[in-house]
Amino acid sequence: MTNRWAAWLHKHEPQRFNMASKQGWDAFAQSAPRPPLELLSRENLLRMPEEEVEDYNEARMVWNANPPAVKTTQLNSAFSIMDQAMASNRRDGDRLRGSVVIDAAPALGKTTIATRFAREFHRKTLRRHGPRTADGHQRLPVAFIPLDAGVTLKGLNQKILSFYGHPGANRATTARLAALAVDCVRSCETQLVVIDDLHFIDFKHRNGREVSNHLKGLANEMPATFIYVGVRLNEKRFFDEGLLGDDAVYAQTSRRATRVPVAPFTMTTTAGARAWTHLLASLEDHLLLLENQPGMLIDQAKELYRRTQGHIGSLTNLIDRASYLAITSGVESITPEIVSTVRIDNAAETSSRTA
Repeated sequence: MTNRWAAWLHKHEPQRFNMASKQGWDAFAQSAPRPPLELLSRENLLRMPEEEVEDYNEARMVWNANPPAVKTTQLNSAFSIMDQAMASNRRDGDRLRGSVVIDAAPALGKTTIATRFAREFHRKTLRRHGPRTADGHQRLPVAFIPLDAGVTLKGLNQKILSFYGHPGANRATTARLAALAVDCVRSCETQLVVIDDLHFIDFKHRNGREVSNHLKGLANEMPATFIYVGVRLNEKRFFDEGLLGDDAVYAQTSRRATRVPVAPFTMTTTAGARAWTHLLASLEDHLLLLENQPGMLIDQAKELYRRTQGHIGSLTNLIDRASYLAITSGVESITPEIVSTVRIDNAAETSSRTA
């Protein structure tokens, strides 16, 4: 007979969303939070059969590894800028819309910011207008398009068509692919297009220049706002490289694009330290450990900052692994000893050794 923890796992196991397809994106956008998991005592666990304990611990690991998105200062600031940029999305279809560029170093939550903003927009649009367009097509308020290294103009169009499940993605000619992509966006009344991993485009290469120009062309033809997400795009001269000599093709990018910077947390100011503490408190409240101690993360704020340099991606990885070690070791709390045992990404480890 299946115990309740195994049943919880079966219903709420990690979800493998393929957000590069309309089915996967819609599943992500419409997904509900997991129901709360009961926190038992050590005495309860001692009375449970071994297999039940194993399933309960696995359920806790799934829960601990999936905290809700914390409304950090960075997320709130990014949402504010994107909300302003989206004001242009209310223009008639014959008018150009500006684009948004979420630009930062790795592991600062860029894609999380983009997908959470897009998910809210997706839900609100479906609530207001329903799942079908006036012409009977499926309404897809958002398209999420992740890029690959060395993406070409043809490859970009194929990715857009693959998102919509269009049968012509691998059969149409290069010239026809672009027209089909525009038709998909218009037919499904897509209003927001998220292009992730833009840094994979080499804007100094011919293919990269073609893709850049094509993106601007799509923005002209598609009645949608584009959100671009990438690593250190400002340093790569994505915005202003067009102002230099033969690269003048980029001039429009700087005028049309609004940059959304995402900074790491800091402990050098009172406001920064307060924001870091708020983040740790929110993550701490989510954890299910038998010996949860109030302040177990907050009391280690400086050490956690030293280990992660304020990068939220490194921090969440550290807490995931510390929670795992806390459960499997029987310590059931994130102690300084547990934190010192955790190994995370190479960049964070290398930087922490010189801090």
